[in-house]
Amino acid sequence: MPRFRIRGVLPSDHDDLVRVARHLNSVNLPDDPVAVRTIIDASVRSFSGKEPDPRRAEYVFALEDLDEQRVVGTSMIFGQLGRREAPYIYFDVRSEEKYSSSLDRHFHHTVLRIGYSYDGPTEIGGIVLLPDYRLAGERLGQFLSYVRFLFIACHRDWFRDEVLAELLPPLEPDGTSHLWEALGRHFTGLTYMEADKLSKKNKEFIKGLFPEGDVYASLLPEDAQRVIGEVGGQTKGVEKLLERIGFRYCERIDPFDGGPHFLAHTDEISLVHDSRHAKLASTPEALEHPVAHKALVATISREPPYWQSVLVPFESHEDHSISITREDAEAIGASAGQEVMFLPLKPDTRKRRQRKTGTSASR
Repeated sequence: MPRFRIRGVLPSDHDDLVRVARHLNSVNLPDDPVAVRTIIDASVRSFSGKEPDPRRAEYVFALEDLDEQRVVGTSMIFGQLGRREAPYIYFDVRSEEKYSSSLDRHFHHTVLRIGYSYDGPTEIGGIVLLPDYRLAGERLGQFLSYVRFLFIACHRDWFRDEVLAELLPPLEPDGTSHLWEALGRHFTGLTYMEADKLSKKNKEFIKGLFPEGDVYASLLPEDAQRVIGEVGGQTKGVEKLLERIGFRYCERIDPFDGGPHFLAHTDEISLVHDSRHAKLASTPEALEHPVAHKALVATISREPPYWQSVLVPFESHEDHSISITREDAEAIGASAGQEVMFLPLKPDTRKRRQRKTGTSASR
C-alpha cells in the first residue's frame, strides 16, 4: 500500500486536526477544538453534497499517514470568498508620484485603499504539514497543494472563474503583525489575533471602523511599510509553486497583516487544465516498465470520505487509459475499468534542498 493518501476529512479526524492546527493557528484552521469541529462539519456537508449553495461550500482535504493511521496535514478550498453577508475585504496597493517644481522634490508613495467584493473568487488555503513530514521524500507539500486543483477540475461548475490565494507575510515569532499594530489596532481596539479570529464569523467591524479613502504608507512606521505585499519566509515555497502554475500577485493585500493576494483565472491554471478523467485500464501487482513519472489519481464516492487520492507511479496507454498497481488502486477504492480523476506531474528537475523548519502555510 502507498504510505500516504489524501481524502475528505471525517468527524473522527477531530483530534488529529487539532494537533495539525496547533502548528499554524490560522484564521482558516485555528487552534481551537470547537472551531475545528465546526470546520469539519462544514467540510463533510460540502463533500456529501448537503450544502445546497456551492459558493458557501468549504472543503478540507486530510493527508493521512496510512502506516501511522493519523492525519498529518491539510489543505482547503472555499467555494467563494465574498458574499453579501461576508464580503471579501482587501487593500488595493497602488503607486503615486508627487513632484514640486518650486522645491524640485520628487516622492514615490505607496497608497492603500480598502475595497470590498460581494461576488468574489474561489479561495484556496489552509495548507499545513506537520514538521516531521516536511523532509519526507514523497513531495507531501506539493501533494496537498495540487489535490485542490484536481478537485476543482473535477467539479469545475462548483467554482468561480478566478482563484485566490492569500499568503502570510513576515510575522514576529509571537505572531505580531507590524501592519496591524500600526493601522488596524488604532481603528478597532483589537489585537491582531482577536481581529483575525473575529473576522472568520463577523466582518462588519472592519467596514464599520476601518478608514475609507487613501492611506499613505509613508505615514506608517518602517517595520509596517516593509511587510506590505511581502511573502513571509514560511510561505516562500508556496509563492514559487503558485507562480509556476499561473498565479500572479494582484496588487492587493490582506487588510490585517499586509500579506499578498495571488490570483489566477481558473481555466488558465496549468494543473486545472492538465487534469482529466481517465479509465483505469488495469491494476497489476507491479507495473510492467520502470516508471519515472507520478500522477495524482483520485476517486469520488457518495459515501464517506467522498474523495480519495494518491500520488503514485502510473503507466499510460494509447487509448488514454492508465494503469496503477493493485495496492495503489485499493488505497482509493478503485478497480480496473473504473473512471478516475488523473493529473500527471511533470518531473521536478530542480535540486532538492533540505529544510530545517516545519510549517508550510497559506491563510
